[in-house]
Amino acid sequence: MPITKSAKKALRQTKRRTAANQSAKCNYRSAIKEFRQEMSAKSLDKAGNLLPKVYQAVDKAVKKGVIKKNAAARYKSRLTKALSKSK
Repeated sequence: MPITKSAKKALRQTKRRTAANQSAKCNYRSAIKEFRQEMSAKSLDKAGNLLPKVYQAVDKAVKKGVIKKNAAARYKSRLTKALSKSK
């Protein structure tokens, strides 16, 4: 446990930031998972409608610093490529 006042404050900040990061991480991962489930179920129309939701979740994660810009670009590129390939 932290002893000094600054260490206690740092612990509070870390807990708050960790919770925010977990929330953003969960959002983009669940959006990707939902998209992939629709792709595997061959519901391409639903998957196409979910793609903007995935983009939004991934971009928000980048904005909050949860994932890096190139990782987001890679996710979006691969998901779009998979959708267009299956059509």
